[in-house]
Amino acid sequence: MQGTKARERARERWQREVLEPSLKKVPERQSSFTTVSGRPIDVLYTPDSVADVDSSVPGEFPYTRGLYPEGYRRKPWTIRQFAGFGTPEQTNARYKQLLSAGGTGLSVAFDLPTLMGRDPDDPLSRGEVGKCGVSVASLADMEMLFDGIALDAITTSMTINAPAAMIFAMYLVVAERQGVSWPSLSGTLQNDILKEFIAQKEFIFPPRPSMRLVTDTFDFCARHVPRWNTISVSGYHIREAGSTAAQELAFTLRNGIEYVRYGIDAGLDVDVFAPRISFFFNAHNDFFEEIAKFRAARRMWARIMRDRFGAKQPRSWQLRFHAQTAGVSLTAQQPYNNVVRTAVQALAAVLGGTQSLHTNALDEALALPTEAAATLAVRTQQVLAHETGLTDVVDPFGGSWFVERLTDDLEREASAVIDAIDRMGGMIEAIEEGYPQREIAQAAYTYQQAVERRERIVVGVNEFVTSGAGKSPQTLYIDEGTADAQLKRLAQVRAGRDQAGCDRALAALEAAADSRDNMMPALLDAVRAYATVGEMCAVLRGVWGEYEETPTI
Repeated sequence: MQGTKARERARERWQREVLEPSLKKVPERQSSFTTVSGRPIDVLYTPDSVADVDSSVPGEFPYTRGLYPEGYRRKPWTIRQFAGFGTPEQTNARYKQLLSAGGTGLSVAFDLPTLMGRDPDDPLSRGEVGKCGVSVASLADMEMLFDGIALDAITTSMTINAPAAMIFAMYLVVAERQGVSWPSLSGTLQNDILKEFIAQKEFIFPPRPSMRLVTDTFDFCARHVPRWNTISVSGYHIREAGSTAAQELAFTLRNGIEYVRYGIDAGLDVDVFAPRISFFFNAHNDFFEEIAKFRAARRMWARIMRDRFGAKQPRSWQLRFHAQTAGVSLTAQQPYNNVVRTAVQALAAVLGGTQSLHTNALDEALALPTEAAATLAVRTQQVLAHETGLTDVVDPFGGSWFVERLTDDLEREASAVIDAIDRMGGMIEAIEEGYPQREIAQAAYTYQQAVERRERIVVGVNEFVTSGAGKSPQTLYIDEGTADAQLKRLAQVRAGRDQAGCDRALAALEAAADSRDNMMPALLDAVRAYATVGEMCAVLRGVWGEYEETPTI
């Protein structure tokens, strides 16, 4: 107590005799200081800024300081570049280039028709085939996508949600045909449908049957693909939609709670499926706030799993996460500034203890990345991993009064949001009420107002603007030849398959959807019969309907 009072007196003396005279000579450059999320920041943090310093160590509950006692000393994080465009042949060539450049994992970006469960010949797919990712309609496309790439020698992340179970079934069948056993496969299926209703809006079916597809993959993989991460609960898109750091943390963890609850309600043992749940966070511009967010996420999830769900295994308590630098922060103006932004964001992710990382390319505000830009993004991670000393020490900001206070504040704010959703009955009920959608929309509006008032500076956009257009990098252009190629392959698949066998498989899928059976065996049979994503989704639309969102005001 005496020490606390002495520090308080020292702080008051410093403020009175040192800070205030200095500010009289040269005032602060603005009236208030906040994080990117709008959190007020004091000029100085001391031991008294932190109510109770977390004295835990890396590798032990609640994992605030990291999941592993040695951090990155044994091996650095996985360098995983998100890639996919055009035809499966084009993306396959990019994958081989990324692997040869030193990438250690693949991350598949699918085009909009695939994400929405539409085939290339669907009228709603016109103009979008292969444009924002790779076009995958059938097993033939998935076979070409991984041609010459041994699936037991890499880890693969697939960013797909509403049709995730179908795309995953295709991946499993490709492994079969390579002679690769399912237990040897390692990777992650995003499979996070709740964040689609909240932020990204790439949903197909209503929430509850969508959740059934998720829990069916939990159950199936626990029995047949034990090394596979069956879901990547994603805060990334929540942040891209405009949320604050605390909202990203709260909505992501509450989505995770919902998935665990549904899994348990489906009769699954929490300690069987929970260790294969992973998370996906945004690494945004505010360096210290992002580090604190990752630390708070680990601590909160450990307590949620142990105390709320009674999980007994430490692996069930551990929040493993992938990070991606903030796409929303990239600017079309002065695009080379994006290299600096990405490097700082990646640095925060590493200091926050990410298990894998994607760094955005400098040209992604203009188009899909070129090969040169994608390679530079990989090199950014390699410089951080091998030239900076980052991998030598675990949680170097542990004990920083500022970071510890931010960690506590983010946990407190996020916990209040989780409590509010609990009172609503859960995340699906909150989504149906429009609660997370409204909160994110308001946060995005508040931030944009700050930018337009120039209270928040974006270099090259509202300050330090150069006259004229400036020099822009060459960009990747996907022409309509992609759609033509995919339409041709789709026609060949339909002409060459056993149509009667395909029809039987789709009928069996319909029966499974109308029952309580696990959907994965029926999906695998449909995939083996070369049923398309669009055909399988059409069957499920017929049974479950298609979700239409009520506008949020």
